[in-house]
Amino acid sequence: MTDTGTTLDLGPQTQVIARLAEGVTDEQLEDRTPCPEYRVRHILGHLLGLSIAFRDAARKDLGPTTDTSPEAAVPDIGPGWREELPKVLDELAEAWRDPAAWTGMTRAGAVDLPGEVAGAVAVDELVVHGWDLARATGQSYAPDPAALRMAHDFLAAAAAEGDRGEGIFGPVVPVPSGAPLLDRAIGLSGRDPHWA
Repeated sequence: MTDTGTTLDLGPQTQVIARLAEGVTDEQLEDRTPCPEYRVRHILGHLLGLSIAFRDAARKDLGPTTDTSPEAAVPDIGPGWREELPKVLDELAEAWRDPAAWTGMTRAGAVDLPGEVAGAVAVDELVVHGWDLARATGQSYAPDPAALRMAHDFLAAAAAEGDRGEGIFGPVVPVPSGAPLLDRAIGLSGRDPHWA
């Protein structure tokens, strides 16, 4: 799903997520999001959980954090999330700066996968859920361009394989070929780029 040897610095995208999270008010935590089952607090909880899981996947530190399916429970945040999320996002970015993270096999979300695929999944999650968070809280969103390209290519490959099931991705939402890359990626993720 990614070119052999492809690596990416997740830092610019994790910083985008941290800024978005900082802009969330307590009053917005119960607001709707583009994910029908999730409120803003659940998107934040998911970002926290996936950051921990993919940090540990990068480190090949396999165990409870990498063995839990994302569908196991609706994610949520605790009282310390405002301090915890930026810290874990920094750790996630740092873990994927090690070239070894992108090689060999690892595990995330209770699925065994090659390191380079796990890295692409992490990038995709950060780009798409960053959009979810921005849309739900009325913030502007400019993902890291390199992360956006990797997420788009990952989603396009997944769509081409017809691997759409009832899992993480919903059915592709058609988007004009001339639309901005972010809109095309969001459509490939099963979301309507015009959700409001």
